[in-house]
Amino acid sequence: MTLEILTSDALGTLRHGFFTRRGGASSGVFEGLNCGRGSSDQDEIVRINRARVAEAMNVAPDDLYGVHQIHSATVIRAEPGTGSPQADALVTSTPGIAISVLTADCAPVLFADEAAGVIGAAHAGWRGAIEGVLEATLDEMIALGAERGRITAVIGPTISQRAYEVGPEFLETFVVDDPSNARFFSGGKNDRMHFDLPGFILGRLRAAGVGEAEWIRHCTYSDEARFYSYRRSTHRQEADYGRLISTIRL
Repeated sequence: MTLEILTSDALGTLRHGFFTRRGGASSGVFEGLNCGRGSSDQDEIVRINRARVAEAMNVAPDDLYGVHQIHSATVIRAEPGTGSPQADALVTSTPGIAISVLTADCAPVLFADEAAGVIGAAHAGWRGAIEGVLEATLDEMIALGAERGRITAVIGPTISQRAYEVGPEFLETFVVDDPSNARFFSGGKNDRMHFDLPGFILGRLRAAGVGEAEWIRHCTYSDEARFYSYRRSTHRQEADYGRLISTIRL
């Protein structure tokens, strides 16, 4: 099956992609393009999947860089030879390498200041987003020569508000941080609420002063044929789940 790669015109001419699960070699609960080296999928199959992504990005497999994600606000600068340190975002101004993040309901965010030749990629779950991973990525891009008002940020497939039910403690965490965050929650049954993760991320990006920010409006939970979902797998009591890859290069 051919790879399916979602893109955004907002990122200009830069080669990038939010890869769906279609076109991969994995089977079982991982069926498709599972790129998660931390999953319990077969290592060789994951390598095959990642090599297909690298080929689509026109880089060698070793030039497809990622990080060991820990739901933090830590950002690294990716250069040839960079390993996989613990972090949740990467930035680079080096042509010829691709930077990537993995997700399965959390939001992948790709950044670019095409004029400056600076790009970024962030894994933004609720914890990383509230702790500042988006703003930290912008700061590192600016340190490499990007201009805040020229930066475009695009949110890829992530869990939508209708599928993201949370409890009162979750709501309290956000309201204590900033009372205006209440606008990202809507009522559910009893004491449950529904959280708008992409809306929250868009709000943070716009408040941070980026030139353009958008969500490509695909829900990972609701579209099983195209996307992996941690929450969907948890509801089904499955042993594990696949990871989607999102990547960009100069």
